[in-house]
Amino acid sequence: MPQIKIRVIPRARRNAIDTMDDGTIRIHTTAAPTDGDANASVIKLLARHFDVPKSQIQIIRGHTSRDKVIEF
Repeated sequence: MPQIKIRVIPRARRNAIDTMDDGTIRIHTTAAPTDGDANASVIKLLARHFDVPKSQIQIIRGHTSRDKVIEF
Protein backbone atom coordinates (compact mmCIF):
# COMPACT_ATOMS: atom_id res chain seq x y z
CA MET A 1 0.00 0.00 0.00
CA PRO A 2 1.43 3.39 -0.94
CA GLN A 3 2.20 5.89 1.81
CA ILE A 4 2.37 9.63 1.25
CA LYS A 5 3.42 12.55 3.42
CA ILE A 6 0.96 15.39 3.74
CA ARG A 7 0.90 18.78 5.43
CA VAL A 8 -2.52 19.96 6.62
CA ILE A 9 -3.51 23.62 6.83
CA PRO A 10 -6.71 23.72 8.93
CA ARG A 11 -9.13 26.66 8.96
CA ALA A 12 -8.07 27.63 5.44
CA ARG A 13 -10.24 29.82 3.23
CA ARG A 14 -10.81 27.00 0.76
CA ASN A 15 -10.60 23.24 0.41
CA ALA A 16 -7.71 22.48 -1.94
CA ILE A 17 -4.79 20.14 -2.56
CA ASP A 18 -1.37 21.46 -3.66
CA THR A 19 1.99 19.75 -4.18
CA MET A 20 5.18 21.22 -2.72
CA ASP A 21 8.60 21.09 -4.42
CA ASP A 22 9.81 18.22 -2.21
CA GLY A 23 6.82 16.06 -3.17
CA THR A 24 4.84 16.62 0.01
CA ILE A 25 1.14 17.16 -0.57
CA ARG A 26 -0.33 20.23 1.12
CA ILE A 27 -4.01 20.03 1.97
CA HIS A 28 -5.99 23.17 2.77
CA THR A 29 -9.20 22.45 4.66
CA THR A 30 -11.83 24.80 6.03
CA ALA A 31 -12.47 22.44 8.98
CA ALA A 32 -11.17 23.26 12.44
CA PRO A 33 -8.69 20.86 14.06
CA THR A 34 -11.09 19.90 16.85
CA ASP A 35 -12.81 16.57 17.46
CA GLY A 36 -11.16 15.07 14.36
CA ASP A 37 -13.05 17.35 11.98
CA ALA A 38 -9.92 18.32 10.04
CA ASN A 39 -8.78 14.69 9.76
CA ALA A 40 -12.18 13.65 8.42
CA SER A 41 -12.08 16.50 5.91
CA VAL A 42 -8.56 15.50 4.81
CA ILE A 43 -9.67 11.92 4.20
CA LYS A 44 -12.69 13.13 2.23
CA LEU A 45 -10.57 15.45 0.06
CA LEU A 46 -7.95 12.76 -0.61
CA ALA A 47 -10.63 10.20 -1.50
CA ARG A 48 -12.12 12.61 -4.02
CA HIS A 49 -8.69 13.58 -5.41
CA PHE A 50 -7.41 10.01 -5.87
CA ASP A 51 -10.86 8.57 -6.73
CA VAL A 52 -10.81 5.90 -4.00
CA PRO A 53 -13.33 5.12 -1.24
CA LYS A 54 -12.89 7.00 2.04
CA SER A 55 -12.68 3.69 3.90
CA GLN A 56 -9.50 2.83 1.99
CA ILE A 57 -7.55 5.86 3.33
CA GLN A 58 -5.94 5.68 6.76
CA ILE A 59 -3.87 8.12 8.78
CA ILE A 60 -0.82 6.10 9.82
CA ARG A 61 1.07 8.78 11.73
CA GLY A 62 0.28 12.31 12.91
CA HIS A 63 -3.33 12.19 14.08
CA THR A 64 -2.83 15.35 16.15
CA SER A 65 -0.13 16.96 14.02
CA ARG A 66 -0.21 19.03 10.85
CA ASP A 67 2.32 16.66 9.29
CA LYS A 68 0.77 13.27 8.60
CA VAL A 69 1.52 10.02 6.82
CA ILE A 70 -1.41 8.59 4.88
CA GLU A 71 -1.79 5.08 3.52
CA PHE A 72 -4.29 4.00 0.90
